Amino acid sequence: MEAPSARELAAATPTTRDRYVDLLRVVALLAVMLGHFLMTGVVVSDDGAVRVTNTLVPVPGAQPLTWLFQVMPVFFAVGGFSHATALTSLAGRGGTYADFVVSRVDRLLRPTVAFVLVGLAAGAVVEQLDRLDDRAVMVLRVVGQPLWFVGIYLAVVGFAPWMLRAHRRWGWRVLAVLAVLAVVVDVLRIGLDVPYVGYLNFAFVWLAVHQCGFWYADGVPQRGGLPFAAVLSASGFAVAGLLVAVGPYPLSMVSLPGERVSNMTPPSVTLLAFSAGLLGLALLLRGPATRWLAHRRPWTVVVAANGVAMTAFLWHFSAIVIVNGALYLAGAPVFPPVGSLRWWVLRIPLLVLVAFALAALVAVFRRFEAPRRFPVPPLPLRRAHRDGIAGLGLAVALLGVLGFSVAGFAGVLSMRTATLVVVPMSPLPSAVLLVVGTLAVRWAASARGRPPLGSGPVEQP
Repeated sequence: MEAPSARELAAATPTTRDRYVDLLRVVALLAVMLGHFLMTGVVVSDDGAVRVTNTLVPVPGAQPLTWLFQVMPVFFAVGGFSHATALTSLAGRGGTYADFVVSRVDRLLRPTVAFVLVGLAAGAVVEQLDRLDDRAVMVLRVVGQPLWFVGIYLAVVGFAPWMLRAHRRWGWRVLAVLAVLAVVVDVLRIGLDVPYVGYLNFAFVWLAVHQCGFWYADGVPQRGGLPFAAVLSASGFAVAGLLVAVGPYPLSMVSLPGERVSNMTPPSVTLLAFSAGLLGLALLLRGPATRWLAHRRPWTVVVAANGVAMTAFLWHFSAIVIVNGALYLAGAPVFPPVGSLRWWVLRIPLLVLVAFALAALVAVFRRFEAPRRFPVPPLPLRRAHRDGIAGLGLAVALLGVLGFSVAGFAGVLSMRTATLVVVPMSPLPSAVLLVVGTLAVRWAASARGRPPLGSGPVEQP
């Protein structure tokens, strides 16, 4: 059966749906992709050598722009709302942990596996042709960078049922404990220089932001109205600004090469405060945005964008590489010094070219993101240990995804490695972990091992 079009889905949207959540998801991913495009600086030397640099390094004056484009906290908060909604619905139908994992992870893993298979094939061809020089290694690693987000988000999905249970039992205390733990981690990693402890903030900071989505699902911040939103936004940004001004934290809200302290990798308490300010700002804009989304055309656009959001996110770095690579090979004079006036002016036509390239990639690979319906199997038919299989599969898959986020697709045949915290990772072992984990989740998708029941309506993101 053919999947319904965006227009049909928009027309069938129930009046109870929070359309603003869908808009926030789209805006967050678009802002991140645009930020990555602006941060990518291609440098061509007089002898024709090419390298890629982060624009924020040669142009430090552009670092305040990261406060505009760092909107990933919005995506994690939207995820909290979505997961609370899904878990509540599943509980009413007798669903289990496995049912939740399968329903939330399937639409992440299918486009990710397709992306990885293409990347592995490209890496293998480059190596087989003996073209794996430093430039090729750089490109094959850059295109895999979006996978760090997929891995972290998969981990958040795995914790979501327990975090919602904790939220319903202890309320604001859960958020307070996570914030305190994030502070303790920063004291240990920055003040006392304790190695590796900073990676714990990938859990504490992002789970804290995710927890805010539960509060939104409960309607608490909405009831606070504009005064609450204004206080939250002002206080969050003020604390973040104070930590940057008098603390050891950098101005940039994204990671920069060579920096001793990062706000993003791993996340810092400054990023947590910034997230509070950003979520307060989102609440301030909720009223006018919701009224705008009541109109058919903007809502149809949002529905269509949500249907390909993950595919676009996975492939946007590839589109940037394709366009810049093609222009470089063609000898086009479009690589002036990074940060010069001509460089900034050329961002506009280059962005148009990247958008066309990304649209083509999305047209080819969007089929892997098509939503599928996963019914809750009747109790007598459920296989034993489905919850354990789903959880284990999720953990194995996210380890594989994180492996690709550091190793990329360079050295598929020669087993080049990169370090994930303390674990050496390379493309082929990462692929094995991803495939095994995905198959385990797929096995848990059905009580009797059958594939899911075809296409269904788009879920709340």
